Amino acid sequence: MMNKDRPVWLITGCSTGFGRELATLVLERGWRAVVTARDTCKVADLADKYGDQALVRTLDVTRRDQIDEVVRDAKEHFGRIDVLVNNAGYGYLAAIEEGEDDAVRAMFETNVFGLIDITKAVLPIMREQASGLVVNISSIGGLTSFAATGYYHGTKYAVEGISESLAIEVKPLGIDVLIVEPGPFRTNWAGSSIKESAIRIDAYDATAGERRRQTGARSGSQAGDPVRGAQAIIDAALSDSPPLRLLLGKMALELARKKIERLSGDFDAWEATTVGADFPE
Repeated sequence: MMNKDRPVWLITGCSTGFGRELATLVLERGWRAVVTARDTCKVADLADKYGDQALVRTLDVTRRDQIDEVVRDAKEHFGRIDVLVNNAGYGYLAAIEEGEDDAVRAMFETNVFGLIDITKAVLPIMREQASGLVVNISSIGGLTSFAATGYYHGTKYAVEGISESLAIEVKPLGIDVLIVEPGPFRTNWAGSSIKESAIRIDAYDATAGERRRQTGARSGSQAGDPVRGAQAIIDAALSDSPPLRLLLGKMALELARKKIERLSGDFDAWEATTVGADFPE
């Protein structure tokens, strides 16, 4: 559980979007925050405005030396870390066959392995405190999939599975895990932050190609409000019993329920075949 007495939040990816809005709301409450970004010029104003409340540090989550330095500085400056928010990450557009090996592996390094590495660096501090909250920013794309974002879904499905296991392991130690699953939000995810394969295969134009076009066209007009989304994360963190999963946005809720219906339909329709795979009783 999160310490609620001026908690210390360590947030990755604070340049824009959820990271930026969450850091701002945390500091506005009088709480303390380790505000990290690959380019600290984009968050320098927070240090100027909030002084010692905000510890601004350079962090590329694929750099273990930077992770170790940030965690060490956070402990020295604030004496504790109460909430870790693994927000750094980005998307990638490509049909599976169009995926470029280096680009795909680079996204997994950030979205999955970077999240793992900083979590492992922070957990010893939380274990010593016997309290803490790990917030992993997943996506509705960690529950359901679409054309053109298969590799991104792969990273978020990985985050979901790792987070579920982590939650079981750390709950007896006084540490909670919160998986956040936003739908479409008005952030830079579908705009300047997203990467795209240079490979285009005509056979996928009606599926992955169409999704690529729609993603760019909708950027900036999504229904989700990043400020309200960040506040929802804080509300969940303040709960005495945070949920394992927090969906953000009406579309996320609708898509998640449709996924449950599809799963149930397959399970029910093939129940006899499923059960028949066991040894006879």
